Amino acid sequence: MRFMTLSRRFLVSILAVLWLCSPAAAQQDDPLSALVDAWLASPHGNYHSPSFTYWNKEGAVPVQCAACHSQPGFLDFLGADGTATGVVDAPAAINAPIGCASCHNTAAQALDGVRFPSGVSVEGLGPSATCNVCHQGRASTDAVAAATQALEEDAVSADLGFINVHYGVAAAVNQGSQVRGGYQYPGRSYAGRFFHVPSASTCVDCHDPHATTVQLEPCLTCHRGVEEVRAIRMRHADFDGDGNAAGGIHSEIIGLHARLGDAIQAYAAEVSAAPIGYGKGTFPYFFADTNADGEIGPDEAVFPNRYQSWTPRLLKAAYNYQVAAKDPGGYVHNPAYVLQLLHDSLESLAERVEIDMAGVTRP
Repeated sequence: MRFMTLSRRFLVSILAVLWLCSPAAAQQDDPLSALVDAWLASPHGNYHSPSFTYWNKEGAVPVQCAACHSQPGFLDFLGADGTATGVVDAPAAINAPIGCASCHNTAAQALDGVRFPSGVSVEGLGPSATCNVCHQGRASTDAVAAATQALEEDAVSADLGFINVHYGVAAAVNQGSQVRGGYQYPGRSYAGRFFHVPSASTCVDCHDPHATTVQLEPCLTCHRGVEEVRAIRMRHADFDGDGNAAGGIHSEIIGLHARLGDAIQAYAAEVSAAPIGYGKGTFPYFFADTNADGEIGPDEAVFPNRYQSWTPRLLKAAYNYQVAAKDPGGYVHNPAYVLQLLHDSLESLAERVEIDMAGVTRP
């Protein structure tokens, strides 16, 4: 009876919050209307996004996905529905984007620590804790190492498949070496959490909590002499080896990422004897380049044509290529960590294929 009472109270509170987010309530309160409009325009409030509609044919979001792809699943994970904290107990409703009740509840506000896929728990996250739950990815150094540890580094293995870090991995990148979100090569040191200035040290310091957009004016106030945020850099070496260090750190990451992509293709053709290509936006991303033209066309970007000639060395480099691709804001979240992952992946491939590393610098 007590559980039923608590559940009813919780349900009533959720319905109240949902009403506050409704158009009817918004029309009565201009400030609230602005917040609702901002949320509806954000990725979190997009009712048509594949993030919330992918499972419509199944009728429910499965347990392993529900925490981040359905508001009821997120509340379940938090234990805000009276269930155990840190686990999802049942499939969740479809078409239920992350909304007001996801963060405006006691459990979310009390959350201060998050466990990452590597098994490492990070405490003291404060208002960033809820963001870290879903923007941590689903893989780590540990997953890649476990899949490759018993295999010869340059031998194609039928036991290997691409390991996808998942999407929106800003939290894993920001935490750096502490949570091992990228594949960290043995014997190399990696940057830890990237700490910015005190006024920009949490997710919500930079991202509007409802719209998720970033207010760039404060960045340009301190980083004077540049006209846009991608032109900012605090490290001035030529990391991508193109002979030009005049652009922002973003350009160095993009340049090194492109070089790694070329190296992955060279290695696959020469060592794995099976051309590879990257299909941006199409799972599982790496496909057999059947006509060896260096591009993945629509007829090639299909699951049956997924790349299947993996060696451990190639898988590690491809994993880090994907980590950089899935955090387009890595140049802000932790540029040193992203550059180190890309550099070391390129350096590893250079042990087997011809790659000019002379002008490439590691941060």
